[in-house]
Amino acid sequence: MSNKASGASVRAAAAEAIDAVVTSGRSLDDALLAVQARLPASEHALLSVLCFGCLRSWWHLQGWIASLLDRPMKKQDSVINALLAVGLLQLTDTRIPDHAAVSATVEAARLLRRPRHAGLLNAVLRRFMREDLQASEPPGDEARYDHPAWIIDRLQQDWPDDWRSILIANNERAPMWLRVNQQRVTTHDYGTRLAAADIAASPKPGWPATLRLEQPVPVAALPGFAEGEVSVQDAAAQIAAPWLLAGIDGRILDACAAPGGKSAHLKELGGSAIDLTCIDKDPERTDSIRQNLARLGLDATISTADASTTSEWFDDKQYNGILLDAPCSASGVIRRHPDIKHLRRSSDIEALASLQRALLDALWPLLAPGGRLLYVTCSVFACENDAVVAAFLDATDDAMEKHMLQNNNIRDVMRQKASGYQVLPGTEGLDGFYFACLEKVA
Repeated sequence: MSNKASGASVRAAAAEAIDAVVTSGRSLDDALLAVQARLPASEHALLSVLCFGCLRSWWHLQGWIASLLDRPMKKQDSVINALLAVGLLQLTDTRIPDHAAVSATVEAARLLRRPRHAGLLNAVLRRFMREDLQASEPPGDEARYDHPAWIIDRLQQDWPDDWRSILIANNERAPMWLRVNQQRVTTHDYGTRLAAADIAASPKPGWPATLRLEQPVPVAALPGFAEGEVSVQDAAAQIAAPWLLAGIDGRILDACAAPGGKSAHLKELGGSAIDLTCIDKDPERTDSIRQNLARLGLDATISTADASTTSEWFDDKQYNGILLDAPCSASGVIRRHPDIKHLRRSSDIEALASLQRALLDALWPLLAPGGRLLYVTCSVFACENDAVVAAFLDATDDAMEKHMLQNNNIRDVMRQKASGYQVLPGTEGLDGFYFACLEKVA
């Protein structure tokens, strides 16, 4: 395949994937899988840059497109609208030479069987450069902050002093964090191996198994990854396992466990002192738990089950610890998954809050007296977090909140809420997570 044809192909594939997310409501992961197969592996990185960048900056790009077109694009031509966004992103947010960005994007219209739009794309992109529209700011908060209005409104309500910083953090590229498997290698020794591989990394005080890479790398480039010496996991997510296991062992349940990152961390810390059960109701996601634990050489009982329907799987032996990483809006990890801004709706949040409360009610009887349940979400919305926990505590006589944090370094990144603790996205490079530690009164 010639360079010109390859360049057009990756842009056409990006437009299709972006359109699948924005117009058809597909997840970006699924949309990328659908188009990657027809591209050489060497183009996958550029494909990701274009897709992530356009979904992250969609409202800004659409503001420019609206100002450049005499009339809105027809609904049946939504893929060309996505291709226009791809072209503008290259001109404003990549190092791709302008002439190459324009010519490859125009050619991509032909690959998408829209040859009549090639002239329009060429004219619009060249007008954007000629009139230097990059310096202009599209009107409205959606374009200014690159989020839908409902997310902006909720953040203003829940975080009146922090909503702007949250929106800004959501639009940044997230760093790559590692969790070193302490059963295999020390964090110091693994850092030395990274340095020998010319991969710069630094430890994080208070997180004994954590390293932050200065620049992301493919997992295949990480020494010992295939052998289970290290995993990729945000540092905020690494708070959960040591918090749950502090001072307890025995039977541990990881409910809603897929893809298994926190499950693996629990076994790395607890070893043979814990008997870990992992459940998830999605069979494919349950397989991901098995694959993650197998790579790390860890064992657990893994089942496909609905955590809220305990009568179908609970064996009547209570657990000393339960990790409930509840399904949520994922509003705290938008910087890693910009498609969330396009896929979620305001109406989803109340439904998710009802599910979260139902899970708490279903799992609480499974916890032994004196045991601990750690409620976790990757959301920043109060409706899914402290509101759920506060209502549960009010209605549950034998539940009390345990205000216990591992060390002052972790305390420093937390915002204490009326119930539980919140890490806001971007704080010291972390994702947004909520934690509430609940103890059953003996």
